[in-house]
Amino acid sequence: MKKILALLMVLMLVLASAACAKDAADPTASPSADPSADTSTEPTADPNAKSDGVLTYAEYAAAALDTEVAIEAYVQAKQIYSSYGNTTLYLQDADGAYFIYRINCSQDEYDTFAIGSKLKITGYKAEWGGEIEIIDATYEVGEGSYTAPAVDLSDVLGTDALVDYQNRFFTIKGLTVETTDDGATGGDLYIDVSLNGTTFTLAIETDLTDAASDVYAAAKGLAVGDKIDIEGFLFWYEGAPNPHVTSVVPAV
Repeated sequence: MKKILALLMVLMLVLASAACAKDAADPTASPSADPSADTSTEPTADPNAKSDGVLTYAEYAAAALDTEVAIEAYVQAKQIYSSYGNTTLYLQDADGAYFIYRINCSQDEYDTFAIGSKLKITGYKAEWGGEIEIIDATYEVGEGSYTAPAVDLSDVLGTDALVDYQNRFFTIKGLTVETTDDGATGGDLYIDVSLNGTTFTLAIETDLTDAASDVYAAAKGLAVGDKIDIEGFLFWYEGAPNPHVTSVVPAV
């Protein structure tokens, strides 16, 4: 009898060990079983967290022109490094976006402006042709990362609310090409498009997407009547959207 009980105990231990091994190797097991597992896709920081003395986006939007402002946001794109020793940055937090015009930096500093990286910008709020920007800026590198999703403005186009999205990374779908630009000079391309009775001009900026880029080639190849979806940054000029486009694809 004792032998039988001993054999049963050994058998139970073997079965328990096998079950544990299966759970450890089972790829369908819940990640909560491993407290070190990180399945988060969230930003590495709160994109709206601000240091002392730094404006929220709402405070920045309300600030008077020509006043000094300090903001913190995340790099979403950068233009080329200029021979004048500066660049232009597109920054964003979860509430709004900022256009940093010709911030002075070295080539090495420019190379550190990775997409998603956090910067504190101190400069002066300015306006050029309706575009709100920060000029004469300096910067400090912060911690954390955030990449903004493209907000779909297809239903906002043609409304007064559109300007509230100025400088944001956006998409608009189902545009009709009204005019084309063959890029004969190799410079910026300007293409008129329309949606639901609203017509505006796309800008394919060579400082952002140069003549060798896919978006430049796609824009050059457009024909009047083509239907396209675009992505870009909602730049503003003379009271109308003049987006800096980073993607042009056939409409889905």
